[in-house]
Amino acid sequence: NLLINGSSGIAVGMATNIPPHNLNEVVAACLVLLKNPETSIDELIEIIPAPDFPTAGIIYGVAGVREGYHTGRGRVVMRARTHFEDMEKGSRQSIIIDELPYQVNKANLLIRIGELVRDKKIEGISDLRDESDKSGMRVVIELKRGEVPEVILNNLYKETQMQDTFGMNMVAIVDGQPRLLNLKQIIEAFLRHRREVITRRTQFELKKARERGHVLEGLAVALANVDEIIALIKSAATPADAKTGLLARAWRSQLVSDMLQRAAGDATGPALDAFRPLDLAASLGQHADGYHLSDTQAQAILDLRLQRLTGLEQDKIFTEYGEVMTRIADLLDILGKPDRVTVIIGEELKEVKKQFGDARRSEIIAHATDFSLEDLIAPEEVVVTLSHSGYVKSQPLDEYRTQRRGGRGKQAAPTKEEDFIDNLFIANTHDTILCFTDRGRLFWLKVYEVPQASRTARGKPIVNLLKVEEGESVTTILPVKAYAEDQFVFMATAMGTVKKTPLSEFSRPRTAGIIAVNLDEGDHLVGVALTDGKQFVMLFSDEGKANRFSEGEVRSMGRVSRGVRGIKLGKKASVIALLIATDEKQSVLTATENGYGKRTPVGDYSQHGRGGQGVIAIATTARNGKVVAATLVEPEDEIMMITDGGVLIRTRVSEIRSLGRSTQGVTLIALGAGEKLTSLQRVAEQDDEEPGTTPKLL
Repeated sequence: NLLINGSSGIAVGMATNIPPHNLNEVVAACLVLLKNPETSIDELIEIIPAPDFPTAGIIYGVAGVREGYHTGRGRVVMRARTHFEDMEKGSRQSIIIDELPYQVNKANLLIRIGELVRDKKIEGISDLRDESDKSGMRVVIELKRGEVPEVILNNLYKETQMQDTFGMNMVAIVDGQPRLLNLKQIIEAFLRHRREVITRRTQFELKKARERGHVLEGLAVALANVDEIIALIKSAATPADAKTGLLARAWRSQLVSDMLQRAAGDATGPALDAFRPLDLAASLGQHADGYHLSDTQAQAILDLRLQRLTGLEQDKIFTEYGEVMTRIADLLDILGKPDRVTVIIGEELKEVKKQFGDARRSEIIAHATDFSLEDLIAPEEVVVTLSHSGYVKSQPLDEYRTQRRGGRGKQAAPTKEEDFIDNLFIANTHDTILCFTDRGRLFWLKVYEVPQASRTARGKPIVNLLKVEEGESVTTILPVKAYAEDQFVFMATAMGTVKKTPLSEFSRPRTAGIIAVNLDEGDHLVGVALTDGKQFVMLFSDEGKANRFSEGEVRSMGRVSRGVRGIKLGKKASVIALLIATDEKQSVLTATENGYGKRTPVGDYSQHGRGGQGVIAIATTARNGKVVAATLVEPEDEIMMITDGGVLIRTRVSEIRSLGRSTQGVTLIALGAGEKLTSLQRVAEQDDEEPGTTPKLL
């Protein structure tokens, strides 16, 4: 009864909260446990998978329910049932609420939704109205044009009682004491209760049947000796004298003797006691000398109406007496055989199910996931920028384009003069950014986790968004929409090691990050690129060499492997750049520490095998010094040069001459005494792009 109806209450130091269940399911579970007391809780859960609420709705996930059934305490997550409807020929949509979670007040829910819309905690709702009537519930939530109904609905689930929790605390009084019960214990207690009820009911019915049988025995004796009894009553002076006369002698009645003989087997033996009232004196009733009437029987004879003496009425008395004797025998059999009590319990449960059972109302969604922030964010295209000093931010694509209208005159200066954007891409808010550090580790960052900021804002340091170690820096970020099997992550280290790993190997994000490539002591990651396995790879060293080889020469490796040699380096030489050339019309811009550099077409770099020394990229003479940078550029690009003295110079690529590989190059930047060029970067965000254009993807 507690399971079917549910229960809620608080006592001194104790509380109970039991959800209602489906009668058909509970009865079925009772019958199974009645038949096999060894049935496990899990087997019972297959029959009763979850509560069933009268307000229907959806039970979202069964993990908490199973815990409640096993331990007595759990949680039932409930959701409103909804569907979407198109409006204005499909240009807008609305969310329709058809059913609410158990014990959720509709009026309060509508007030809460209205408050969220007013406070702009949920945006995108244009109208809210209640269209419920006698045919059922219907609450209409109209959305603004272009809104994604799934996202609005997820926000409503999170912020309102459209998703609610029922805390299961199955406490009940058992044998006079409050106990926390699991599902099996509750059903077992109910079956014990039913067994006790049927036993006590049978005992009560037996007592009444014995008393009725005893009275009918007296009437039967009187009918068998009607003439003598009438004469005795007529001769008595008072009713008391008549009763005394009836009690004073034994009366013969073959009918009563035969009935008792048939019911008890021996009308004078101990079996006869089972048919007698328990408080009847042993001297009364059927004996060898006849039947001795009790005070009750004598009074019933005196109260007998004359019409009962007719033949038809006599037959009724005799028939009823026979039925009572049969009934007493059946009740005695029930009390003597526990199996019969079990059968009666089952039959009565089946009758209850037949009379009151109905179909389940609450739908069960077995596998449910908790809300992630992604479920509450609408997908949209944004521009993500990463500055040279490691500050990251995002802007909606439409807003970015609007801000760019007007060309150079509308551009806002960076918040730090010595910083600039060297990485920019367009991505969806639900995409993932792979962040690789110089120590060969990988971190994941969802695009929606990148802080949105205005064009003049610097953003936030990307290292603050990741769990990087002190001194560790992010060197490369790669936007990923899906972890395709045919895509690879190609990595290169300063010591000339390269490694190609399937992108799918990085599809399981971890907050603490993972090792993308195992590095030798003193080595660090210099470049990472996303490839399709068919690209040409170019590795540049600080000694002015470049090795170009096919990506196919590097076999695919697992995440924990170290990689293979990509270029043979001289003593104290190191790799400074990894480039993936997709178009031979592109140029490679190389720069040396003494401020010289040049542009060289990609086609001038002949293809060699993996692990070779490669060819000269730029002469590293005493004039030039070591190579500090190499990057792919096009004539319309701009570059930023940085010196160890903190000087930044921005210039157009078209102003730099295109020369052959073995030449020394031209002056890129005039350096002061003792000053060195430390870095050269292609500027991802140009000041003079055409108004309204979309930024390039790097």
